[in-house]
Amino acid sequence: MAIKIWHNNRCSKSRDALKLLKDQGMEIEIYNYLQESPSVDDIKDVLNKLGIKAKDLIRTKETLFNELGLKTIEDEETLIKAMAENPKLIERPIIITDTKAIIGRPPELVLAL
Repeated sequence: MAIKIWHNNRCSKSRDALKLLKDQGMEIEIYNYLQESPSVDDIKDVLNKLGIKAKDLIRTKETLFNELGLKTIEDEETLIKAMAENPKLIERPIIITDTKAIIGRPPELVLAL
């Protein structure tokens, strides 16, 4: 099973999740989503695999979240577009397979895949 991780190397949770996957001998594709922003369609696919709403994927404690005035926004398309334009808003790490995804917080959750 191919596994992709939306990874931020500066995030300890992301590094821990990646290490857990490597320790399990998984073949992992690392996607540095802060360097190459995911598209709107990529985010929609991840949301579908996670089974959550856009607001549940946003880092609401990020200063940028408030600066962009997203606190009161409920429109899915607006929130998804904001994440595509500002990938720093996306919760991490996200581990993705062909059929499902999981947010690795805490990192041990990645072992469920």
